[in-house]
Amino acid sequence: MPALVTLSGRLVRLEPLSHAAIDDLVAAASEDRSTYAFTRVPNGRDEMVSYVEAALAEQAEGRTLPFAIRWLATDRLVGATRLMHLEYWQGPLPWPPGSLGVVGEIPSVADIGYTWLGASAQGTGVNRESKYLLLSHAFDTWNVHRITLKADVRNVRSRAAIEALGAHFDGVRRAESRGADDTVRDTAFYSILHSEWPAVRERLMPRLAPLEAAVEAA
Repeated sequence: MPALVTLSGRLVRLEPLSHAAIDDLVAAASEDRSTYAFTRVPNGRDEMVSYVEAALAEQAEGRTLPFAIRWLATDRLVGATRLMHLEYWQGPLPWPPGSLGVVGEIPSVADIGYTWLGASAQGTGVNRESKYLLLSHAFDTWNVHRITLKADVRNVRSRAAIEALGAHFDGVRRAESRGADDTVRDTAFYSILHSEWPAVRERLMPRLAPLEAAVEAA
């Protein structure tokens, strides 16, 4: 499975998700739950324990690389995110299709998802830099062919954040999954290809610079 890594920026540090993060994540998720209308976020310690254990089980299978997000300005864990739906195209294909089989060390494609932040960290640049760190690791270290991002079609805020990255809108998959509000969810899909990453990176860098300047001023 992919090696565990810590990804460090100027605003945030993405740390490998572990049981040690549970209580801090419970506190972050409890700040203002009205912000999670379209995002499924664990509520309470029991749900957070199940959330972390499920993520670590998928990590052990080489299917996801989950992180806790530490906001450096406060030295608090303020949310979580992950590189997920990892696919490995090198080597023999598993048979029958869909079986787990043996995976490699370097994913060929991945999704960025399961991202949530406590209310106090929303709108601060924490999400933007977290996405940048994940994209950099996926494209520059793993050399993936594609990153997929998606959101509930009704989640205007999340869709705007994805579009601000420069991701390509691939379309809407109707009745794609169960929504966080227990309705049938239509999902907007976006992607960034390896060939598009340099332009996306150039688009992001000027938007990260003001955040870094604010950190230095503080």
